[in-house]
This record gives sequence, C-alpha cells and structure tokens, in this order.
Amino acid sequence: MNWRAMTDSGAKTLYPMHRLHGTILLLLLLVTLLMGMGNSLHSRMLWIGEQVWPNYYLLNPDAVEPTCNLYIDLDREVERRIQAYQPDPDDLFSSPPNADAVRQSLQSNLALCEQRHLQFAENQKHATWALGAYKSIEQGLAGFLLDNIDLTKFLFIAMFAMAAAISALDSDHIALRLPRNRAEWRLSQGVQFSVNGLMVLSLNAYLGRLSTSPGTESTMILQYAWAGVFGLFMVINAVRFFLIPERMKAGSLSLSSGLVIPLYCAMGLISMSYFFFVDGYTSGLAIYFGMMANLSSMFINIGLYVLVGMMLKQTQIPELLLNLVKPFNLPAPMLASVIIFATAFPTAFTGASGIFILAVGGVIYDELRKAGAGRQLSLATTAMSGSLGVVLNPCLLIVVIAALNKEVTTSELYGWGFWVFILSASLFSFIVCKTEGNWKPKPAPGAFRAALRELLPLVPYALTAAAVILSVWVVLGLKFNEYSAPMILPLVMLALVVLDSGKESRVSPASRTQMFFERSTAAASDSAVHIGALLALIGFSICLGGILERSDIVHALFPENLTSAWIAMLIIVVMLTLIGMVMDPFGAVILVSATVAQPAIQIGIDPLHFWIVCLVAFELGYLSPPVALNHLLTRQVVGEKEVLVAERTGSFWNRYKRLLLPLTVMVPSLLLVAFVPMLFYAL
Repeated sequence: MNWRAMTDSGAKTLYPMHRLHGTILLLLLLVTLLMGMGNSLHSRMLWIGEQVWPNYYLLNPDAVEPTCNLYIDLDREVERRIQAYQPDPDDLFSSPPNADAVRQSLQSNLALCEQRHLQFAENQKHATWALGAYKSIEQGLAGFLLDNIDLTKFLFIAMFAMAAAISALDSDHIALRLPRNRAEWRLSQGVQFSVNGLMVLSLNAYLGRLSTSPGTESTMILQYAWAGVFGLFMVINAVRFFLIPERMKAGSLSLSSGLVIPLYCAMGLISMSYFFFVDGYTSGLAIYFGMMANLSSMFINIGLYVLVGMMLKQTQIPELLLNLVKPFNLPAPMLASVIIFATAFPTAFTGASGIFILAVGGVIYDELRKAGAGRQLSLATTAMSGSLGVVLNPCLLIVVIAALNKEVTTSELYGWGFWVFILSASLFSFIVCKTEGNWKPKPAPGAFRAALRELLPLVPYALTAAAVILSVWVVLGLKFNEYSAPMILPLVMLALVVLDSGKESRVSPASRTQMFFERSTAAASDSAVHIGALLALIGFSICLGGILERSDIVHALFPENLTSAWIAMLIIVVMLTLIGMVMDPFGAVILVSATVAQPAIQIGIDPLHFWIVCLVAFELGYLSPPVALNHLLTRQVVGEKEVLVAERTGSFWNRYKRLLLPLTVMVPSLLLVAFVPMLFYAL
C-alpha cells in the first residue's frame, strides 16, 4: 500500500471503491456533529425567544382561560364554610374551622387566581401564530433531544462498525509490520478471526448475566449491537483469509512473523487469557470494551478530529505554511527545530499526535529531505512532530483528563503544559543543532519580504476560518474553546476544503461542487481507515487496562506503608512510561484515572503535577519501542522501504537515530518534569 500517496496534500482517496463508504461515514459524522450541537441550538432558541417575546418561558400559545372565580364575597364564603362544617365521628380531635384561618386561605387562593388571570391576559397579548410556530419548533427540538439521549451510543457503534470493517477489509489495522507473504497474511487474518470470536463469546457470557437481572433491557440491546459488529468482523476475516491479494507471494512463517499480528489482537489475546484462565471473568472483555459506549461522545470526538486531520490533508495549507520558511534557506537541523515548534499547535487542534502524522507527515518528511536532512533525522522529526502538542490547548486528551478527574482543570493543565512543551522542544533544538552541526541559517537578501509575500495566500484561509467560528458564535452562542473545538473544527475544515476546491476548479474542468464532493468523500474514506484502526486499538487498550484494575498490581506498587512521595514518583514515572509504550493514550488515561491516580495523590503527589507527568510519560511512551505508535504511523506515511534503507549504514547512533533522538529528548524532559517540582512541595 502506498501510504505516502495517502498523505499527499490534496490527493484523491486511494480507495475509489470506498467512495460510497466515505460518503456514508461523512454523513454519519455530520449527524453526530449536529446531535452534539443540539443542546447549544436549543439554548440559543430559548435566548432568542426571550429577546423577541419577554417572559418567553411563561408564554403558552395554547393556554386556556383560568376557571377560578375572581369575584367572591370573602365574609359570606367564610360563613358558608363554617356553617357547612360537620364533625367527623371517627376523628377524636375534630374541631370547627377557625374563621381567620379560612379567611387567610381564601385570600391566598384569590391572589393566586388573580395572578393566573393576569398571566393569561399577558399571554394573550403575545399569543400570535409566530409564537406558536416558534414554540412548536423549540419544544420539538427539546423533546427530540430528551427522547434520543441514548442515540449517541448507537451512532458511535455504527461509526465504529463501518470504520473498523473498512480497516479489516483492507488489512489496515495497526501492526508492527505488514505481511510479506501468503502465510503471514493468513496468520494475521486467522488471529483477527480468533480475537473477534473471543469477543463474541465474551458478549454472549455477558448477555447471559444480564438476562437474569431486571431493568437491563437497554444494556442488552447495546450488547446485541456489539455482537453483530464483531460477528461482521469475523465474516470479513474469514473471507479475507481465503481471498489473498495477488501481490502476496508464496512463503512461510519466520521468527518475525508474529509482528504482523495487529496490536489490538495482541491486547485482546492477553486480556482474554487473564479474564478466562486467571480471573474466571468470561464477560470481562465485553464489559471493558463496552465502556467505549458509555463514553461515546468522547470517542465520536476522536472520529471528528480524524476527519479534521484528513480534511487538512485535502488542502494546500501544509505546503503554504512550509513556504513561509523556505526563503530563509534554513539548514536541516534548524528546519527540524522550527517544524517541532510550529507543528505542535496544529497537533493540538487535530486532537492527538497520530492524526497529525497521518495528515501531513509525508509533507514534513519530504521538506526535510529537500533541505538536506538525512533519513534518520527526517524520520525522527516526523514522529516527534505529532507528539509535543498533546499538552497544548485545545488537545482532546487534556479535556478527557479533566472530565475524569475533578482535582484538575483544563486551564491548569494547558497553562503548565505550555511550559513543558517549551522545555521539550527547546531540548530537541539544542540536541539536534549540537549533534548535526551546520545549523546557522543563511537567508538570501530580501528573505523577510519574500516570507511576507508567502503569507498572502494564507489570508483567505484565515479569514474563512474566522468567519465560520464567528458564524457559529452568532448562530449558536458557542465560543471556540477546548470543549467546542471537536464540533467547530470540522465545519471550519469543510469551509476550507470548499475554498481550496474553488481554487483548483479554476484550472480543472471539474466544478467547485464536484471538487468539494471528491475531496470531502476522499477525506472521509481515509478517515474511515484510521478511525477503525484507532478505535479498535483504544477499545482493546481499555480491556488490557482491565487486568491492571482487577489485579493487585496497583496495591503491590503502592502499599499502605509507602509514605515517600519521591519513591512513589519514581514508580509512577516507570509505570506510566510502560503503559504509554503499549497502550493508546486515550485508553491509558481511562486506565490511569481508575487505578493509579488516587493512590498517588493520597501519598502526597500534587494532582496537577501527577497529570502533567502522566502526559509527558505518554509522549515518551508512544515514541519508545516495542510499539512506538508514532514511529509506526511515520513508517506508514513515508513507506517501509525508507525506514529499512535508513538503518543500513553508519554507527549505532546514525542507524537508529529515529528512535534514539526522541528518547534523548523525552527521557530528560520527563525526569525534569517529574522531580524538579517536588523540590517545592515534597521536601
């Protein structure tokens, strides 16, 4: 598979047979986007109603006139009620009513009746057909939102089913390497079939438990949906086991053939082995994987961020941004440093590091190679370009941490995360410039003016993005921040794709509408591949984390007699790094929140400090073997041959710089972030 072709800016989708799937997934994501904006739209409608019709909340176009009597003689009514009193023979304490109490009660009722009549009169002044029509729409929207609270879960399952099915059809699930012959292809498909079958078995066991519990009908429906999804995956794996691509040649298995097994399968086998044979918890795999449905909004946001990244790939924005620095003729080390600083912010806007690498990793690698950078430095920079931005606003990972842990806020995490980013990026620049040499720029005369000229093509994109953000604020009252970014950014990128399509339609026979449709469905088609692979990895990461949660590992690492915050921090640094090496960061955050966070905080580690360390440890983790997720994605976008060629010659450092350079940067950064702050509160 030509992964570089998939990352060329503006490239059409590599999967023309998936045009329909891309269109359906795009519509599905847009529906979830509209559902997410539903509450904001309803709040805005209430606000507009209050501005147009004062006391809108009290107005009712279908109100009927109150039936209570405003004109009564209080003295006569009091006398009538006293005369009508008859003692209750069964009540020993029955006594005649008190005249003053009866009068006071009647006066209160009369005041309420008068208020009802006044409200009705005021209501009649505004009870126009316009109010009735507006009220019907507003209340219809409110009713729809209330009646379909659980719809988001099923939309998420549908999104996962379609995306993961496409990943399974094309064998695009994340693995340490791709199959190279027919035997390895069958090994990959056979293991996937087995893991999906184990999930169906676990779901069946869970359904058996639910069937004996009252009030679990809605949960059972979800489990049937999951069973149908994994049953579909089994069918796909069975078909692909026999339908082998022609490019696969005959061959046999070797010692390295296990690397072709997708990572989610390895996690599933480890998890199920523990749940089956150690814990006796057959339904464990289904229960932990099903946690994704309980957090469906968060995982839908991940899908939306993937769409944002793939939309970005369909525009000229990455090349236009890199054109800004070309006039300065930066040497490779300095260009790598600039890229690390500059790409952190778009990484934060695409939600996670892997998405950014998939979107523009190929462009970054090519520009570094053109500047004279070696393959190893180019690979290392491309991998790290998608890692340092996870601590910056509005990265989704920090929103998830703040949502799961009330001890910290997003503003605190973003505030300190910025300085952590400055530390690690500066350390990268220092090490690269020191080890590579020849880092001083030699700008040509007039470079600054040339850079300003290169800024002009970006102005329409900036104005378009600002216009969309402003329009959303005016229409929905929704400000752009870390919480609204997953909903607003897809709209921004759709507008930018429309703008970019208009530019290309001037030199192409296709119309703007046709170009927009091709690019948007291409982005959705590429998104489907990556959403399926990413969500499968996250889901089984949560299952793997279930082992840590149900075992006594955390209690063993944090015994009751452990009182030293310094020793606890050392344990945390090692433990979080190991978790980051083998798990997706979103699944890892859910695991750490449920297991490690509270014991660490109780020992005396500041919550804000703990989560900053956690983020940096995860950065180190997905840049570290054996999994090194960012390196796997970099290999996918530049091609496996580039990586193999880079490791053939030179010293140990030069042959494996793509792995060693990120470790040389992130290990000191993690140690500094972990232990220096403790000098101020743990001595």
